[in-house]
Amino acid sequence: MDTEEISQVRGAKVIDLNGDKIGKVEEIYLDKDTDKPEWVLVNTGLFGSSSTFVPLQGSTRQGDDLQVSFDKDQVKDAPGVDAGKELSQSDEAELYRYYGLDYGEESSDSGLPEGGTGTGLSDTTGSDATTGDVQDRSMSDMNADAGSSDRPLGTADVDRDDSGRDYDAGTTGRDTSGPTTDDAVTRSEEELHVGTREQETGKVRLRKHIVTENVTQTVPVQREEVSIEREPITDANVGDATSGPAISEEEHEMTLSEEVPVVEKQAVPKERIRLDKDVTTDEAQVSEDVRREEIDVDDSQRDDSQR
Repeated sequence: MDTEEISQVRGAKVIDLNGDKIGKVEEIYLDKDTDKPEWVLVNTGLFGSSSTFVPLQGSTRQGDDLQVSFDKDQVKDAPGVDAGKELSQSDEAELYRYYGLDYGEESSDSGLPEGGTGTGLSDTTGSDATTGDVQDRSMSDMNADAGSSDRPLGTADVDRDDSGRDYDAGTTGRDTSGPTTDDAVTRSEEELHVGTREQETGKVRLRKHIVTENVTQTVPVQREEVSIEREPITDANVGDATSGPAISEEEHEMTLSEEVPVVEKQAVPKERIRLDKDVTTDEAQVSEDVRREEIDVDDSQRDDSQR
């Protein structure tokens, strides 16, 4: 991929050689001498909280994604390098060693470092159309100059003044705190982004158990009782009274009955009970400290006559 093509992948998803997502392209770094793309700065970590340098050696476009030739875990464990300035030679050498790539500080006639193997970004120049073999060009030739360093894509080379500070000839003023960027100071501030996440607050169960209680009901019951009836002898019943012996012993018997309560229990279904959930919306206040930058103008170095 050339500079124009690689510049189009800013913000693209970066995947490793297995297709796993690593992060997003934050910046492309060019070799200072050749202006060739050499490093990609990948935004990784939770919410893009960290950045990691990955060599563009062997990288390819997979649709809208950029696939690098390294494993996700290897990229995330790479040495931490300050991404806010140009890559120094020592930083670049450390990264080359970590990724297992050849690195040389002296250039050779072939454009490869002395003793280099030629392993690096593939170049179609010199490729064999029959065999499909590709002559590779080492990325170390981008660092042939011992004083060279890499810079982000889109930033201009800088010169140095007598005090050793960098300045851009086309920039009004210079950055006294580091490499010159442009003619303005960027003011930033933190913004609070609040979201929600669901967490378990407890469990509710339906459990059935038996409770015994005493129930009293009143029921009417009947019973038979004996009563004595005396009937005087009249002309109407005298015949019945004299039908038997005049004088004798005699016995009469009667059976008495009564009702008693009878209890019978039967299980009867009364209602159905189930669990359900309702969602209630409340308001919660979140308080957090956020920082912001403010710009002060210091004109104390000017004479009163110039004010």
